[in-house]
Amino acid sequence: MPERPSPQSEDFNLSLHNVKAAPGPSDESLEVILVTSRGDISGVFHPVQGGFGAVICVGGAMGGLDGPARGLFARLPGLLMAKSVSILRLEYREPNVFEECVLDVLAGCSFLKGIGATDVVLIGHSFGGAVVVKAGALHPLVCAVVSLCPQLYGTGQVEEMPRPLLLVHGSADEVLGSEASEDIYQRASDPKQLVIYGDADHSLETVAEQLDHLLNQWVDARLQGLPMESVRTVEWPSGSGFGGR
Repeated sequence: MPERPSPQSEDFNLSLHNVKAAPGPSDESLEVILVTSRGDISGVFHPVQGGFGAVICVGGAMGGLDGPARGLFARLPGLLMAKSVSILRLEYREPNVFEECVLDVLAGCSFLKGIGATDVVLIGHSFGGAVVVKAGALHPLVCAVVSLCPQLYGTGQVEEMPRPLLLVHGSADEVLGSEASEDIYQRASDPKQLVIYGDADHSLETVAEQLDHLLNQWVDARLQGLPMESVRTVEWPSGSGFGGR
């Protein structure tokens, strides 16, 4: 699909005015509303006292807080909070409106910066996989980007994103074929990593445990600023892998 022209700079603007918080769905979470110049953004925040690293998660075209792979985003706090990483799971104000959803992620970055975060990893699935690629090139707080089964639209400037990039796709994805991630990987700047899960579909449900392990290590390494090599791998349910290229 061809790229649409980017919005004019005066239109691609959002200001964060206020944040409202209430007890969340778990004891260690808060329901938050980011009050902005373009409307309210809702989400769930899992804060860690004393931590300076954070993750923002966004879903597909229709949004959603839980993510793919049997609720990956809901599991991330359990995986990463022990490493002093806060998690912000966002809903879109206007689902499936690409530019507005990018602004939602940027507002999330501004919120995290305001409470002391120094580094943020963005994670998005499907439509959201392209949203985080775009947002990752726009906010200086972003230190890395994870794009799960992404669409191509919105990734036309991925080579201009100077952050480590992890692409994950299932070889049996019939919604957005893995060719999309292959294309983005070829165009992206180093360092970059592409993991193709053999026989996994768009939901990544069959590789939930492998994905948990991958993100647990990858996100922690990027927040620590560890070096990363560019590599493409294929992983199968048994855990066996085929070399990168």
